[in-house]
Amino acid sequence: MSLPRLLVLSLGGTITMKRDPAGGIVPALGAADLVAAIPGLADVAEIEARSPLKLPSPSLTPTQIAGVAAEIRAGFKAGFDGAVVIQGTDTIEETAFALDLLIEDERPVVVTGAMRGPEAPGADGPANLLSAAIVAASAAARGLGALAVLNDEIHAARAVRKAHTALPSAFVSAAPGPLGLVAEGRARFHARLPRGPHFELPGGTDLPRVALAKMTLGDDGGLVAATPDLGYAGLVIEGMGAGHVPAEIADMVGYVASKIPVVLASRTLGGPVFTKTYGYAGSEIDLLARGLIPAGSLQGPKARLLLMFALAAGLDRDEVAAAFGVYR
Repeated sequence: MSLPRLLVLSLGGTITMKRDPAGGIVPALGAADLVAAIPGLADVAEIEARSPLKLPSPSLTPTQIAGVAAEIRAGFKAGFDGAVVIQGTDTIEETAFALDLLIEDERPVVVTGAMRGPEAPGADGPANLLSAAIVAASAAARGLGALAVLNDEIHAARAVRKAHTALPSAFVSAAPGPLGLVAEGRARFHARLPRGPHFELPGGTDLPRVALAKMTLGDDGGLVAATPDLGYAGLVIEGMGAGHVPAEIADMVGYVASKIPVVLASRTLGGPVFTKTYGYAGSEIDLLARGLIPAGSLQGPKARLLLMFALAAGLDRDEVAAAFGVYR
């Protein structure tokens, strides 16, 4: 019986980094180097390793990730059974969600990385890459959209987030938690989440600029007010609690929402934005009445990507609201 074919793309990140003579660690290894260093990987799948980028993940851009999505779609047309994307952990949750939005296919797309470089004691990169390949090669992972696999846990792109700066167990998921785990060389799933929307972006599409603003105690809304004049096509506000802003800036937020699409998310670590509980000035009922779009359970960085791709695809306000409605 033939093994599954996996396309493995390395974008850089800690998993690829080695010590630089000038100090610190920097991207150095490519996908082929990482694959060759893992015993047992050849028993999981037939691997084609490519290194389209070699960057620390804070320097990746949505346009580059859209290019990665296009390379994966082309790979699927060429007959690959799954894909693994290797990158730095700082932005894994955003990359995974972007790929979830841009790839409409049943075949698994798995994003992984490492919290410790390959020269560090207890380097977690080899184990993470092996587990990611096991999931990407698993028939049970089909239809789940993009996934993040780290520390032997399998996370849905829409739910995963980085919750610690140092621990190998840095990645967690909001309810219902991880979808499963890798144990004894097998992907084991105990939950499934419905797929979200998908966006077909015309080739060479320039992605619109979308800003993200987090509300804080006594916020005067100056950054929000400046957003349209700074050339942004959309804005995501991470409100307090269930989706709230100071009463003093509610009028101004509503004015901005009359100029550009404004999505309301929560700055908390879990739970949906409310839509019908609080009624004071600056509450979610007040803000939605002023034209803001609820983000559902999406945190701000992911809501920003969804709004960006939706605007790039030419969706109007009602269609944007419908896309976010999937996450309520």
